[in-house]
Amino acid sequence: MTDLIAKAAIDQRLAGIVGPVIEGLGYELVRIRLMGGLAKTLQIMADRPEGGIDVDDCAKISTGVSAALDVEDPISEPYTLEVSSPGIDRPLTRLKDFDVWVGYEARIETEAQIDGRKRFKGILAGTEGDEVLITLPEGPDGELTIGLKFDWLADAKLILTEGLIAEMLRQRKAAGTLDETQFDEIEETEGDEDAGDDAPDGATTQH
Repeated sequence: MTDLIAKAAIDQRLAGIVGPVIEGLGYELVRIRLMGGLAKTLQIMADRPEGGIDVDDCAKISTGVSAALDVEDPISEPYTLEVSSPGIDRPLTRLKDFDVWVGYEARIETEAQIDGRKRFKGILAGTEGDEVLITLPEGPDGELTIGLKFDWLADAKLILTEGLIAEMLRQRKAAGTLDETQFDEIEETEGDEDAGDDAPDGATTQH
């Protein structure tokens, strides 16, 4: 089965170490990646089960994860640990994510070509068994809902829209982690396909 949380073997090993720590603190591991060559960066994205973490949460996770990594010592070279929230246009890494974000626009990429293509952009329509459902705008009647096996996916993330921003505002208000300044900046980048991850909260430490 594909694992969008931890793709490479080293990422999967690291996930096995930090995942239980993050869960023990009351959060969920969304994605983990060890990046770079000589100057390595361990990037960890985490979230609350109900959504919404802030800088203090990231610092708490960073402290717990650092302690576990110091004991296990899985990375021989010096590295920077970055712990952040998933951001607004978050990656979709677990099958349940596609149910949580039904009705929102997403971009999905598959490992191999499916009917001559690897990239799909449309509205999430939930899941059915081990398939992710997405409604594309180019069907014979204007729309077409297709199923892509979760195992086929190479990457998936939400697309920044006004509706997504509104939902994130609601979640962060409910969680008490709302930063109005951050959302003003995010709204200015809406529609920019090259804007990247949108101002995720985070904490950074050196190892």
